Amino acid sequence: MARSLERLRTQYAAKPGDMMKRGGPGGGPPGRGMTGKPKNARMTIRRLLGYVGKYWYKLVLVLLCMLLTTVTSLCGGYLMAPIVDHLALAVNPDTVITMSPFERIADGILNRITAGETVQNWIASGTIQAVSAYVAVALLVLAVIYLVGVVTTYLQARLMMSVSLKVIENIRNDLFEKMQTLPVRYYDSHPTGELMSRYTNDIDNIDVMINNSLVGLVSGLISLVGTFIFMVTTSWVLTLVTIAFIPVFLFGGMMIAKRSAKYYAAQQAALGAVNGYIEETVTGQKVIKVFNHESDCVEEFSLLNGDLKDKQFGAQFWGGIMWPVMGNVSQVTFAVTIGVGGILMCTGGFTPGALTVFAGYSRQFAMPINNMSQQATTILAALAGAERVFAVMDAEPEVPDLETAEATEIRGDVVVEHVTFGYVPEKTVLKDITLYAHPGQKIAFVGSTGAGKTTVTNLLNRFYDIEEGSITIDGKDIKEYPRDWLRKNIAMVLQDTHLFTGTVRENIRYGRLDATDEEVEAAAKLASAHSFIMRLEHGYDTMLEGDGANLSQGQRQLLNIARAAISNAPILVLDEATSSVDTRTERHIEHGMDRLMKNRTTFVIAHRLSTVRNANAIMVLEKGEIIERGTHDDLLEMKGRYYELYTGKKELD
Repeated sequence: MARSLERLRTQYAAKPGDMMKRGGPGGGPPGRGMTGKPKNARMTIRRLLGYVGKYWYKLVLVLLCMLLTTVTSLCGGYLMAPIVDHLALAVNPDTVITMSPFERIADGILNRITAGETVQNWIASGTIQAVSAYVAVALLVLAVIYLVGVVTTYLQARLMMSVSLKVIENIRNDLFEKMQTLPVRYYDSHPTGELMSRYTNDIDNIDVMINNSLVGLVSGLISLVGTFIFMVTTSWVLTLVTIAFIPVFLFGGMMIAKRSAKYYAAQQAALGAVNGYIEETVTGQKVIKVFNHESDCVEEFSLLNGDLKDKQFGAQFWGGIMWPVMGNVSQVTFAVTIGVGGILMCTGGFTPGALTVFAGYSRQFAMPINNMSQQATTILAALAGAERVFAVMDAEPEVPDLETAEATEIRGDVVVEHVTFGYVPEKTVLKDITLYAHPGQKIAFVGSTGAGKTTVTNLLNRFYDIEEGSITIDGKDIKEYPRDWLRKNIAMVLQDTHLFTGTVRENIRYGRLDATDEEVEAAAKLASAHSFIMRLEHGYDTMLEGDGANLSQGQRQLLNIARAAISNAPILVLDEATSSVDTRTERHIEHGMDRLMKNRTTFVIAHRLSTVRNANAIMVLEKGEIIERGTHDDLLEMKGRYYELYTGKKELD
């Protein structure tokens, strides 16, 4: 039976970071998606300024370009006034022209150029009339002004893009560098999708803010102030008329933006649900077909898809009517301004040129207000994203190595004494664990899921630091070794293999980057991987992608063993390395591991008890405690927990 829409929404609704985990972007308003509001905007802005401030000289040039762009735009428009007034005088010489201060300045400049010898010679020869010469000069000056505006706009965009990309590069580098210092505990408590979204959505939002929103905000403010000054000097009466419509712009814009944000958020959740459902059904196609649930899947997807369509309609409708509504309000403002200006012109208090210029400014005045109101949402989203990025940067790194730590040779004599540990204070995972392993010995851990087997090896690598007790290697506390040196001497073969994009050779060499090609092949032979590698299309130079998707699970595990083999580490940890492969493949892997374990201190976490029979000692863990220890034969004689597991009387949980 198909699930209801409400249940599907609940199960598949997008959560923070889910878009990245599901492999597709979310919806949202133009930009990068909904990311909330910052909790401490002041501190976040201060930290962003630390990145942006490094390029202050470029920002000064950007500001100068903004000023020149705005001035050229305003002055270009203002030159229209004397042109129209001169044409009006040519039509009716009795027209009374009363110029504003800026118009008188523009008219004086144009008259001075027109009075030049070259232009006057053209007028004297009858080539051109005086009025036409004035208009021609004005148009030429307009062309120069607008050309300057084009150049400054280009330079502004180019410089700001340079600053933005450099800032984003620095933030990404700092974030990635910090993440290399974070302890495993941090990654255990933060989903991969959540961390990936810092590099995508959050940093992209910062990029949009620096490159577009800040420029738009500052440019809009400069344009607004400049336009207002020119409007007041042209006609304070018409300026009041224009200002009277500002509340209408603000109220209409806020109402539409509020509705739009609501629908965009709903669209984001609906799109996340669709993407999540698609991913789950694509990866689970075999199960769906086995149980004949194709029709239910189609019905459920139809519900989710229809819900997404409804949400998208609302989001796109309200997002799309913003400009038409604002444009119509602007037209009303323009019509009222022209009407009042016409009345003033009829009463002799206004000129045709001034009315022409003011009409253009009245339209231009509303644009910065709309743009700045829209940029505010983007800036808040970017600051929230920056806050999350900085939260990762502020996370506690791994405890620094002791100043007395020394990278001395490690043989592999491991002693764990009275160790008690819990991942969180309120829950103890290991309780008073004591064990030892001499160089070359094989120690096995068996027990139920959650008994603490993997935790022991995590502590050995110092992925976590213990609360009570001690762990020593060759008689020296592991805290007295540099952390990178300690891990260099402990090779691990995990149940979940991870192969990087690259060749087979490069993946094996990952265990020791300075290994030669001969050493790589020797490690592969030791791990029983050489034969299948040579059967690949390009042998050791075969490219692996998608975590080795073109290899079987057993082949991936053999490469993992080869990677551990090439490290030449004296201590080896095998964490259920054969639990997810078939019996035949298990024999190949065990053969490789037997050769790998030779002369190494080895800790084996086993799911299949057949793999630990030859261990020097087997530790049976339950609820964080070692309840039995001994060789395979010793434990069978005890007829305790291990005996029950081995004989099948009980099974591992």
